[in-house]
Amino acid sequence: MKNKRIWSVAIVVILFAMSLNIAAQTPNDDQKARPRTTTSGQDKDKKNQKPPVKGDGLEPDDPSRTPADVPDEIQANRREQVSEEAAIARYYDNFFSTYRLGPEDVISVDVFNQDRYSRKGITIPPSGRISLSLIPGGVFVNGKTVEEVAAIITKRYDEYIIEPQVTVSLDKAASYRYSVVGDVGNPGIRLMNHRMTVSEAIAEAGGVLGTGDKSKIVVLRRQPTGNLAQIQVNLSAVYKGKAPDTTYLVPGDQIFVPGNKMKKFKEILGYTSVLGFARIFGVGF
Repeated sequence: MKNKRIWSVAIVVILFAMSLNIAAQTPNDDQKARPRTTTSGQDKDKKNQKPPVKGDGLEPDDPSRTPADVPDEIQANRREQVSEEAAIARYYDNFFSTYRLGPEDVISVDVFNQDRYSRKGITIPPSGRISLSLIPGGVFVNGKTVEEVAAIITKRYDEYIIEPQVTVSLDKAASYRYSVVGDVGNPGIRLMNHRMTVSEAIAEAGGVLGTGDKSKIVVLRRQPTGNLAQIQVNLSAVYKGKAPDTTYLVPGDQIFVPGNKMKKFKEILGYTSVLGFARIFGVGF
């Protein structure tokens, strides 16, 4: 009888322990974090997305980068445009770096940290001599580059200023002139404010008229001896790409565009019409 009670108590204890074990399990066990075995659509896109390729975007001021989504023809045109701009810029920079000052040019003199000795917008007079503070008699600038003028002023100011830093800039180029005469749209005298070829000068003069001869253009250039030299230019060949456009003007050049056979023919027609008029009215020559 005693053994039965012991077994009953043991069974009750075991059942009580089992109930406590079951109660101790949390209802969130099934919701514990598990390793992800599936991928969402966004994750797939991220995995399939390729890293950005350098050069896919083309910045307007960065011609060295090649866009991947632009046709080869457009890329080639852009490279050609950039190379042309670089070539033109070289000629323009060379023009201003070698520019010889003359009357009516406008320059500025800047002395670093010395505003009282700086001057802006100086128009060079016909005498070619500009006036500056502390320099009696001024500085003669005709025929000199801006670098040469800056060196002269620096040397003169060195007597009054400790280590002067002088910069001379060309604000307006007005002394370089050339002329175009003959059979062009607008003959006359013009300012040369950049390095210019014969074809550019004729284009600014309205181009060659139908009565002008593009193949026999002459550039008259004054030599140091005082004589005039003739430079032949075949503009017709330049337009056809058979000759380079490398004849650059110098100040004082005169471009002459002669007439062609059509002009001579018109002159003959005009002369014969005058003769006919004279015969009708009995005017003698």
